[in-house]
Amino acid sequence: MLICGIIVGIGIFSAMHIFSGSSILNGNGRETVIGDDAANADLTMRAFAVLEYISNDDFNSLSQAAHPEFGIVFSPCATIDLSTDRRFSIEQISTLDTDSNIYIWGVHNGSGEPIRLTAAEYFEEFVQAELHLNSPIIGVNQIIRSGNALENITDVFPNIEFVDFHIPGDENSDGHDWRSLRLGFEEYDGYLKLVSIIHSTWAA
Repeated sequence: MLICGIIVGIGIFSAMHIFSGSSILNGNGRETVIGDDAANADLTMRAFAVLEYISNDDFNSLSQAAHPEFGIVFSPCATIDLSTDRRFSIEQISTLDTDSNIYIWGVHNGSGEPIRLTAAEYFEEFVQAELHLNSPIIGVNQIIRSGNALENITDVFPNIEFVDFHIPGDENSDGHDWRSLRLGFEEYDGYLKLVSIIHSTWAA
């Protein structure tokens, strides 16, 4: 699975040209938006590997990709709130596939009601890794689109590097049915380690 993720990442990276702050189409029809810094092959490959782990319910590998000290915080909306969002240690992450406990993952945008779900239910509703593996637009250290929530990823994690897997809304809709999944990494002992998985939509 890691090899698969790396191959996909290499394919994406090698197919695109590097233009800082620009948007281009690669050979697979996938648009890659580059932020202020040149795209980082290691970052991109690690992000694809994480999606592969989640898609295949390989939480042992996901735990190994996680930050050893911080773990991973799961934010159901673009605004990260470390006081309410659910954060798991690497030990907890490794057993999420068999964890039937109901957790509070944060609050629903608008109503403020707690999000009470099992890990499996949360991943199905707020992560959807298999869907985002085919995201047509990818932002490297750049947010593709924002909704009505405060974007604070770089405020919470000043040293963050992230990949935004973006799925545009239906052309025939009002444009509000887009969604993004942002995977954030920080350096630890010379390696990029996953610290955040952020779900973003127009309403969150």
